[in-house]
Amino acid sequence: MNIETLLAQAGNRRDPLTGAVAVPIHLSATYSHPAAGQSTGYDYSRMANPTRTVLEETIARLEGGVRGFAFASGMAAIHAVCSLLSPGDHVIASDDLYGGTYRLFEQILRPLGISVSYLRQGCTDALRPLFTERTKALFLETPTNPTMKVYDIAGLAKVARAHGALTVVDNTFMTPYYQRPLELGADIVLHSGTKYLGGHNDVVCGLIAVRDETLAERIAFFQNAIGAVLGPHDSYLMLRGLKTLALRMERHNQNARTIAEWLVQHPLVTRVYYPGLPDHPGREVHERQASGYSGMVSFEVQDVRLVEPILNHVSIITFAESLGGVESLITYPSVQTHHDIPPEKRAEIGVTDTLLRLSVGIEHVGDLITDLDQAFAQARHALEAVQA
Repeated sequence: MNIETLLAQAGNRRDPLTGAVAVPIHLSATYSHPAAGQSTGYDYSRMANPTRTVLEETIARLEGGVRGFAFASGMAAIHAVCSLLSPGDHVIASDDLYGGTYRLFEQILRPLGISVSYLRQGCTDALRPLFTERTKALFLETPTNPTMKVYDIAGLAKVARAHGALTVVDNTFMTPYYQRPLELGADIVLHSGTKYLGGHNDVVCGLIAVRDETLAERIAFFQNAIGAVLGPHDSYLMLRGLKTLALRMERHNQNARTIAEWLVQHPLVTRVYYPGLPDHPGREVHERQASGYSGMVSFEVQDVRLVEPILNHVSIITFAESLGGVESLITYPSVQTHHDIPPEKRAEIGVTDTLLRLSVGIEHVGDLITDLDQAFAQARHALEAVQA
């Protein structure tokens, strides 16, 4: 089946007793056994829950993996993947990471004796010198959050495999609708399901899909042992959100492209980061490994004093953290999502104090542009008043 059909059919008729079209929410914490030494496959909901099982099977099918896993948050999913590592191991990661991932690497893994090197360019020539005999994993975001750097998944995964390292891809920005890293050679793909997959800013979730059973068994062990699993009601909300993912991603993609092209022409904007623009670095690689551009747009303004008035005067677009919901959001990465990254590191990767990030929703694009235009106008007036 095509992905649109897989999405629309997620959870349909999974209850053989009733034939329910919507997957039932199984709230039971524990399950009766038919007899001593026998199990229905469900013993205790930390280990497995019928509603969560449907979600986990769905993300595995969407990403082309052998098994899927649902966690209480995206960071819980990343932590489970990092549990594959041991003291003395080494990780290579794309250098423009979500701030929470950087915090996990630097403030939790590094004190445990796990070292991290950062890959500044998305090509194989830049990757090879970073490997050591203890390198166990390559961790990528592509496009990255928030400056939209593009990393060559297939090429980098091939190099990682030659060095005996796993390739892990955070596919949150693109979703399996536009990009499927396992098919490109990655070993593990993960998502903050909170974002596009859920799509309605009403559930916090992390998802993992893996390409082989050996990895699946190890992730399953950590999921059960650590216990940061997704609850049944949240699993239901995720499945409900996934049903409209194809429709939503098309609108996100269309709106974001229109807004990026508008921002490029605006006199207060000095740079726009969006992989669908003709001059975006790595666009050719991105179009080789993805079928769309998603709904994320970052941009820099001329003067840091424009930032606060813009944030204060948007009225349709909401000034809030997170991304990927039907509602448009604007975020100030240097003080929100990437605040835990040291200022000198933020400057190095391009997360400046003049950078703003848009998660473009599914509203009418004309209304969004009108909202940005009036907020920019008010910011310009405020700056002129200060300069006068």
